[in-house]
Amino acid sequence: MALEDAKNQVDQAFTRESLRGESSENAFGGATSFLRRRYTKDLTGVDIAITGVPFDQAVTNRTGTRLGPRAIREASTLQPFDAPYGWDGYDPMTELDIVDYGDLAFDYAMVSDFPDALTAHIRGILDAGAASICLGGDHYISFPILKAYAEKFGPLALLQFDAHTDTWVDDNMERIDHGTMFYKAIKLGLIDPKRSVQVGIRTVNTDTMGVNIIDAREVHERGPVETARKIKEILGDSQVYVTFDIDCLDPAFAPGTGTPVWGGLSTAQAAILLRDIAGINMVGGDIVEVSPPFDTTGATAVAGAHVATELLCLWGWARRKTG
Repeated sequence: MALEDAKNQVDQAFTRESLRGESSENAFGGATSFLRRRYTKDLTGVDIAITGVPFDQAVTNRTGTRLGPRAIREASTLQPFDAPYGWDGYDPMTELDIVDYGDLAFDYAMVSDFPDALTAHIRGILDAGAASICLGGDHYISFPILKAYAEKFGPLALLQFDAHTDTWVDDNMERIDHGTMFYKAIKLGLIDPKRSVQVGIRTVNTDTMGVNIIDAREVHERGPVETARKIKEILGDSQVYVTFDIDCLDPAFAPGTGTPVWGGLSTAQAAILLRDIAGINMVGGDIVEVSPPFDTTGATAVAGAHVATELLCLWGWARRKTG
């Protein structure tokens, strides 16, 4: 699509007729849906629904990730002009029916009701035959999402990019905490630890729950290409849920997050990893922990928007290859 079309395109979040296609709308104007996809609650014929989960009431340090979905959408307006780089011409915007499904509605003053509301939200997307890519929000959101996915697919392999394992012991299933939800997910049989892998870890948790860990130092020493090969070997042909905590990246690249830890991955390493694991059987995913109040340059939101786009590519790539 020619860039001169920008003079005729505006608010494609509402005015675009097709669910497919790139966009030349000015990056600095218009309604900021994710990648200028159409805002809609109609999932008829939809492949993937992008949905925001503006929740940050499970954090252990800095708040602000409730503003993450809005910031990621705004940052994504830099991307829909052409196909994502490095995917051999593959463009999910032209090959998949993608919509922006808007945000989850929930009562912020009834935190205890939030998990079930999110599970039902995702269940509705899956029941309509679509997959979801969620924009967080703190990392707790992955737990209610995984409940909906496990209902449909059974126990999943988890591919987690993170500074923290989030498997600290917590046998109270009612507690809402962004550091214990994968402990609970394993205990409840939502994910299979033997087929799962955590990448970028650089905090101490002596009980790995049987999950395969590729810590940040191993990524730096092995390099992203070899790391991607190891990830694919572990996952095999399993059905995979991919969760990317933005604090997997070093604070130099993603300062806008609640629990930053030094020694993390660079955006360049993350880009190579996400592209080189193409072919995994991804069924859904999320990008979490983008906190705009601490993102003074917007770099964290930009990274989050790119991660979300790569997740779209990963989901579509396997289906493109298998038809």
